[in-house]
Amino acid sequence: MEKFKLFGTDGIRGKANFFPMTPEIALKVGMAVAKLFREKNHRHECRIVIGKDTRLSGYLLENALTAGILSQGVRVFIVGPIPTPAIAHLAKSLDCDAGIMLTASHNPAEDNGIKIFGSDGFKLSDEMESKIEKMVYENHFGEGQKIGKAHRVDDAKGRYIEFVKNSIGNFSLSGLKIVLDCANGAAYQVAPWVFSELGAEIVALNDNPDGNNINLDCGALFTEKISKKVLELKADFGIAFDGDGDRAIFVDENGKIIDGDKIMALCAIELKKQNLLKKNTIVATVMSNFGFENALKEKGITVLRAQVGDKNVLCELQKNSLNFGGEQSGHIIFLDYSTTGDGIIAGLQVAKILKQSSKKFSEISKVFEQVPQILINIKVKEKIPFEKMPLVSKKILEIEKKLSGNGRVLVRYSGTENIARVMVEGKSEKDVKKFAEEISLEIRKEIGC
Repeated sequence: MEKFKLFGTDGIRGKANFFPMTPEIALKVGMAVAKLFREKNHRHECRIVIGKDTRLSGYLLENALTAGILSQGVRVFIVGPIPTPAIAHLAKSLDCDAGIMLTASHNPAEDNGIKIFGSDGFKLSDEMESKIEKMVYENHFGEGQKIGKAHRVDDAKGRYIEFVKNSIGNFSLSGLKIVLDCANGAAYQVAPWVFSELGAEIVALNDNPDGNNINLDCGALFTEKISKKVLELKADFGIAFDGDGDRAIFVDENGKIIDGDKIMALCAIELKKQNLLKKNTIVATVMSNFGFENALKEKGITVLRAQVGDKNVLCELQKNSLNFGGEQSGHIIFLDYSTTGDGIIAGLQVAKILKQSSKKFSEISKVFEQVPQILINIKVKEKIPFEKMPLVSKKILEIEKKLSGNGRVLVRYSGTENIARVMVEGKSEKDVKKFAEEISLEIRKEIGC
């Protein structure tokens, strides 16, 4: 059997019924996870909870995964469609050794994926993922001495709903009118229930999944419809979730998109005001706007930068003993409440801030002015390290000197495609565009397609 790499930047992901998202691989991953945690934790009874989003292929993969786990004598709790952060919580709440979520997040319906959490609710380390890969590759699981038992957990959604409501102390949201775009995904039931139970007037969009319409022209990547609906209904604001509910994009009362940087800044300032922001420091990624960092610095808040990906943000939070961070794309991590990005918890925190302020959403989200930023994607033949391309390196240094502390340059490769990404920020939109094009030209000369 040829060696392969299963895990990417966020679990295993691919087109359903094609490698690696086949029932055969799901079966072996289930066997590997069960065997690994059974041997690691030395418990009398090993337990694993499984959730999924609303994709049709979830049935196929859920059954294969469950069979693999049961074949190792491990007990399975099946909870059905539920947001990814709920599985992170339930792994702890149900006293499980691991939690597994079947989802491809914001990807189209034909894709699916596997995200794995430990008993502490945190995603697995690279070392643990490598062990699972090795076990699947070697295909050696031993003889099945015992067969596990599977159970459906009927109150799983209720457990998660009470958990997220408690993140704002069951604060009343009565008087707020909120539009929710559930992306026909994992949050389609629990998100409307949470906000309604706290007293808000809710209008839910895309809350009728059919297995094939998850993320279809809706949710966090397609915000045109929610913007129109917020304006039409004169709502206070809107929240668009992605397919598995671990991130959210906000829309103000004017239908304007408020990205993750502004939501992070808003929440960080509020946490500092309440003396709840550890070390007055947050973690963002290299993609967060330069204006975001400058504005928080003026408020006495330090911004640490991580590589792209909520797992990288989480690593920095843990390494530095911090409790808040996130991504421009809408993954917001309130580590005091959740061990992963949670779109519903982020929505509740923002709703509470809005109600307490007695202001409009457009006012409270004016936390900083974004500096001009341009991102250029260049298709490349190969991914040669930029420091090994003298003309490219020279041009980057030249641009950085011209910006002289009033902007920044970020040049990186995509993790999944042969694409180089050039991002430049600065005070002048004209200069930023010119600088980004100059660097892009040098990359195209060297390795462009």
